[in-house]
Amino acid sequence: MEKLSGKTALVTGSSRGIGRATAAGLAREGALVAVHYAHNKQAAQETVELIEKNGGSAFAVQAELSVPEDIPQLFRDLEAGLKERTGQTTLDILVNNAAETLLGGTAPEEVSAEQFDKLFAVNAKAPFFITQRALGLIPDGGRIINISSALTRVASPPQTVYAMTKGAIEQLSLHFARHLAPRGITVNTVVPGITDNGSEIFKIPEVREQMSQVSAFKRIGEPEEVADVVVFLATDEARWITGASLDATGGSLLG
Repeated sequence: MEKLSGKTALVTGSSRGIGRATAAGLAREGALVAVHYAHNKQAAQETVELIEKNGGSAFAVQAELSVPEDIPQLFRDLEAGLKERTGQTTLDILVNNAAETLLGGTAPEEVSAEQFDKLFAVNAKAPFFITQRALGLIPDGGRIINISSALTRVASPPQTVYAMTKGAIEQLSLHFARHLAPRGITVNTVVPGITDNGSEIFKIPEVREQMSQVSAFKRIGEPEEVADVVVFLATDEARWITGASLDATGGSLLG
């Protein structure tokens, strides 16, 4: 039996990578999934089509998440899509996955105020206010899952600002887990390591070889391997887990 049959989910940043794999995984277990994207409508539609091809249900919603006005737009489209397909606006599962980064990293001395503000707007501020807004739709016993990064555990100066935003995400999980426990809503963090998200850099053999050495298994993670952890946290089997950070780095933090 599908473990999420009759459930609904929103996965932010699900047009590719871990987000796409998570949306597909939740749909495979029976959830109706809202596939969020910022810019790439075609990629989001590909996620929807992938889900539907495998017998699942999904629809796309768009919002950049970089300014406050984006979140009301996101929820207008989300609620309309849920209402059309289920007759109500209940959201059982929220996955805050969308994130911006400085491609290739930037030395701390060279980060501009605009870059700093953009990363915090999308990676930290938006998840907070998306969660805040979603609480009116999430029933008792719902699930909130936030995607962090192994960069909160290891030093990488070119990714300082990105790591700071992911540290904020982990604090969101910790404090909301306590706040929402009376309602039976679990709030957890998944911490991926180096994961092939389809970017061009993963197609360079020498770079792949270097990145493969980080994991204890000496390979790069696949999006589905992180998504499976997210899907587990969304099921009833994870009902006794809250305020936790689950390491999905393939042993990259073992030292």
